[in-house]
Amino acid sequence: MNFDLTDEQRAFQTTIEQFAREIVAPRAAGIDHSGEFPSDVMYAAAGHGLLGVTIPKAWGGAGRDYVSYALAMEAIAKASATVAVSLSVTNSLVGELIAHAGRDDQRERWLRKLASGEAIGAFALSEPDAGTDAANQKTTAVRTGDGYRIRGRKVWVANAEEASVAIVFACTMPGRRGQGISAFLVPMNTPGITRMARADSLGVRGLGCMDLDLDVTVADDQVLGRADQGFRLAMWALQGGRVVIAAQALGIGEAALAEAIAHAKSREQFGQPIGNYEAIQWMLADTATELDAARMLTLKAAAAKDRRDGSCALEASMAKLAASEAAHRAADKAMQVLASAGYRRGSIVERLFRDVRATEIYQGTSEAQRMIIAANLLANA
Repeated sequence: MNFDLTDEQRAFQTTIEQFAREIVAPRAAGIDHSGEFPSDVMYAAAGHGLLGVTIPKAWGGAGRDYVSYALAMEAIAKASATVAVSLSVTNSLVGELIAHAGRDDQRERWLRKLASGEAIGAFALSEPDAGTDAANQKTTAVRTGDGYRIRGRKVWVANAEEASVAIVFACTMPGRRGQGISAFLVPMNTPGITRMARADSLGVRGLGCMDLDLDVTVADDQVLGRADQGFRLAMWALQGGRVVIAAQALGIGEAALAEAIAHAKSREQFGQPIGNYEAIQWMLADTATELDAARMLTLKAAAAKDRRDGSCALEASMAKLAASEAAHRAADKAMQVLASAGYRRGSIVERLFRDVRATEIYQGTSEAQRMIIAANLLANA
């Protein structure tokens, strides 16, 4: 496999890295401190094509490949994990799914708005009893003539605070689990939606996560894809989402490594920089090696997503597992290198340490990724 970037991919990466340094990074600490959704940064990101990276140009998107998308999200996450996760929800879990499964009228209504920043998307799949077991949907959608009545509760809905539209998953055939779930496009101003703020989170603060109480009526033309086939759509979207979460983890890990290197060069003990000591050098070397290895898996998964129209479950889970765990170790090692300077509330490494823990569980814990990897290996043996 050729891991060399094309000129177009490299140019896009450079542009987004500059945007991340100049616009996103100066806001990162404030977003974390206040916990407020970064609407201004999101709108600025739309101007760089970051709210419709892989959406076809015919529908207002940038029309880029998944490798470019992963590179961009790594750069953004290096500056702010919150902004990166919020962007990935609108891109991978909402925009891409509408482009993949939506009818032309649904695409026309939402894709241009999402790509331009006029609308923000949310993905309402998780429930109190449906986390890793996403097929265990308790939210129901019951036929009412020419539509459905959706009732239930969704939890941890990222972007919900500012979202204009949510893809809501509900059970339409009780007892059938993944064979009886439908996906619906629900505008967030629909009567019957109650947004409830979640308790403050440890990391990735400012993501606009809320719980949703739903008692809404939707029409037949709001069904996304085929009725009763929504679970397949959710799994399709999550494959791409895991590739990008892997890229985001890499960004956090890279930021942690950069802080550790800078401190190792400037901090002196016993008459010389601590970077001269073997113990510090080994931590830096291990961190850089693990992150680079995880990057190869992430690029492999992104390339597989491009080649196979989203069929990359094995590669995506491997990338997310490797990247999130490498980033976790990177933040931990950075905390050790900085010692008390990193442990203080408000330090960059302290924020990265919290953010990487939150990013590690988005779209499936490490244990869930191991389950997916093992299932694929056993099925194909």
